[in-house]
Amino acid sequence: MTIKNSIPPTVRLIAVSKFQPIEKLQEAYSAGQRDFGENRPQELRDKFPMMPDDVRWHFIGNLQSNKIKYVVPHAFMIHSISSPELLSGINAEAAKLNKTMDCLLEFHIATEESKHGFSIEEAVGFLKSDMFHSLNNVSLKGVMGMASFVDDENQVRSEFEKLKSYFDEIKKQFYPDNGQFRELSMGMSGDYKIAVEEGSTMVRIGTAIFGERDYSAKR
Repeated sequence: MTIKNSIPPTVRLIAVSKFQPIEKLQEAYSAGQRDFGENRPQELRDKFPMMPDDVRWHFIGNLQSNKIKYVVPHAFMIHSISSPELLSGINAEAAKLNKTMDCLLEFHIATEESKHGFSIEEAVGFLKSDMFHSLNNVSLKGVMGMASFVDDENQVRSEFEKLKSYFDEIKKQFYPDNGQFRELSMGMSGDYKIAVEEGSTMVRIGTAIFGERDYSAKR
């Protein structure tokens, strides 16, 4: 897989498989890919039993509270924790399953208002709160963010630099001795090389691996 050869071995490649037929996922699996990313809860639920047990499923999309039940039983990690209420709901579902759910805090670093996520002030306040400390079935492993969808590489780089600074601030303040808090999920097909240069540990790539998506498969 040429993408994997273009990134350092310390960076995890997540193949974003949304709207892709299961045959393409199986082809990537046969080539050695084990991490797959989905952004629709029902699609993750439906694909899960069709792939081998050693696949690591990453949920990377906006998650509504009424869809948490489709994701927590199957996900290896949830990248898109954009509110305290969402993390609380995930904690409750994970507790039912006697599971600890690995999660990333999503930050809003782009200019587009349509993107989701915490501000650094909101995240720090939440991590200090009694509510956060009462959540025993979730484990924060790092942060996630999406840069603006623009051609200006300087803007994209500055947004990734901002996310890295948020990671560093939270790591220093809340997880200084926790080696598990290490993930910086940023970078997609169009900007992953910049993201890696700025410290990404996980890149989420779909089109560059699978080609254009078949949106007619959208249900």
